[in-house]
Amino acid sequence: MADTALDKALDGLNQAVEAVRQAAESAPSVADAAGAMAHAATGGAVDPFVFRFAIFILSIFVGYYVVWSVTPALHTPLMAVTNAISSVIVVGALLAVGLSASGMATGFGFIALVLASVNIFGGFLVTQRMLAMYKKKEK
Repeated sequence: MADTALDKALDGLNQAVEAVRQAAESAPSVADAAGAMAHAATGGAVDPFVFRFAIFILSIFVGYYVVWSVTPALHTPLMAVTNAISSVIVVGALLAVGLSASGMATGFGFIALVLASVNIFGGFLVTQRMLAMYKKKEK
């Protein structure tokens, strides 16, 4: 019984890894396609870089307003999800640092690795501090 559950878990993990690999391969082409569509739709007036940069800036604002509108009761679960997302960023940054031949990609990968690591460490500190507020004080 345990072997079948383990086999099912491993199959699910293999499927998840394959899905992540396919998503990573198609992400640049999706961004390129979106930039090319914006370039073509405006008759060449909008550079694809400007289109991607605008999406980046908009995502910063959306992220800011989403995080600051969270109630304190949901902050600890949100930090757990943020740590999970940051761990995925760490994996991607390690791949960028290790597999890229470009110095620029390696530099950005290293910066992403450092910032995500700081985010994970800070998230664990904040989570521990908030959970300590709910512990009974010992006499």
